[in-house]
Amino acid sequence: MLEYLKKSLLTGIGLALKSKNEIEDLAKEFAEKSKMSQDEAKDFLTECRQKYEDAKTGFDKRIEGTIEKILLKLDLPSKSDIKALNKRIDALTKKLSDKA
Repeated sequence: MLEYLKKSLLTGIGLALKSKNEIEDLAKEFAEKSKMSQDEAKDFLTECRQKYEDAKTGFDKRIEGTIEKILLKLDLPSKSDIKALNKRIDALTKKLSDKA
């Protein structure tokens, strides 16, 4: 039963949009209430922190992907498009300066 609750909490962490401190507090409270040993509680807290970081990284990547799709649909230039245009402008400006 404890393992089931532990896995449920870790799954919830991946879905939760809470701050890292809130998740750590929740994990500490869970560890105290479930009467885990100190080593178990430490391992559990470490696992919670890792799951939080993994979820945050995954969320960030999904947001970036969504933004890229929106920009494509709006037909707006990307940062790399603008950089490429700036390089072309710089090259043309240099050619014009050399001819003058």
